[in-house]
Amino acid sequence: MKSKLLGFAGLAAAVIIGLVIFKSGGSATASQPQGGGERPAAEVTVYTVKAEAVTFTKDLPGRTSAVRVAEIRPQVSGIIQKRLFKEGGSVSAGQQLYQIDPAPFQASYDSAKAELMRAEADLQSAAPKEARYAELLKVGGVSTQEYEDTATALAQAKASVAAGKAAVAAAKINLDYTKVFSPISGHIGKSSVTEGALVTANQASALAKVQQLDSVYVDVSQSAEEVMKLRRMITDDGTLGNSAEVELLIGGKPYAHKGVMQFSDVTVDETTGMVQLRALFPNPERELLPGLFVKARIPQAKDDAAILIPQQTAVRNADGSVIVWAVDSENTVNPRPVSVSDTVGNKWAVMSGLQPGDRIVLEGLQKIRPGAKVNPVETKAE
Repeated sequence: MKSKLLGFAGLAAAVIIGLVIFKSGGSATASQPQGGGERPAAEVTVYTVKAEAVTFTKDLPGRTSAVRVAEIRPQVSGIIQKRLFKEGGSVSAGQQLYQIDPAPFQASYDSAKAELMRAEADLQSAAPKEARYAELLKVGGVSTQEYEDTATALAQAKASVAAGKAAVAAAKINLDYTKVFSPISGHIGKSSVTEGALVTANQASALAKVQQLDSVYVDVSQSAEEVMKLRRMITDDGTLGNSAEVELLIGGKPYAHKGVMQFSDVTVDETTGMVQLRALFPNPERELLPGLFVKARIPQAKDDAAILIPQQTAVRNADGSVIVWAVDSENTVNPRPVSVSDTVGNKWAVMSGLQPGDRIVLEGLQKIRPGAKVNPVETKAE
């Protein structure tokens, strides 16, 4: 009987202990401090902020154009007898491109020469007569009126000779214009006429076009505000320094040669507020053709002490603000708001919030929380 009472008492004690444990929300061991100590510091990779010289650039779309373009037009009317070049080939300055029928112009030239010869013959007759009358006038052999008539005839003969020479020169010019030359060296396109075509002086349509492609222009548009930043990079003599070299991107790939900004004809479009800019690029391999769509990487500003941080260190919040996780001298990590502007390669340019020497978390962001201790490891990447 006594043993039954003891068993009943033990069972009641066990139930009471279980109820106490249940109300406390855990087991008998759960009431002890968990972990037995502080949580170990998480290992993170950090990036040390430093100042560096940076030229900020902007990629602007544009098109290429030839440095020099000559539209070949006839200066006299006539029939094309010959085309003396290969379409799509290279031509030199002074090379003959077309021959216009010279026959009518040769006839005009010969006629002008004949008229000049007649005028010169009249002059040879009038000059001695005027000299004789001048001597006779001194002795009263002729009247003053007769001498004046002779002098007038001499002057008219001289004027006829001068007019004849001018007519010969004009006829020679028109005769020479029957040979159509290239004014510049370059590449010539297709011909708009063939042999037998009738052309007229100063016609609207060009016979052909010659373009000089040793260098090419790249014309781009940019807002006037951004152009003012670019103008501040100009030196006192009006030229740009080495930092203002322009890069060219063709299909996303860089062009082999760098160009230089040209500030000719810079005006602001009143309707759009945009400015036309022009860069000059060498083209020794003739890779750039007129009308090609490209992107020009234009320098905008230069900062000798810019703060750049890897893009993966910046965390953008839902409201658009940006923070980085800064590690202090005691290896405690906390979020810090920063202001970023442009991208430079794979980095952000920081306007405010960081100073040279600050350490920020590059890798291991998922392991940290505000105020936590970390084990920082300096990154080897730049």
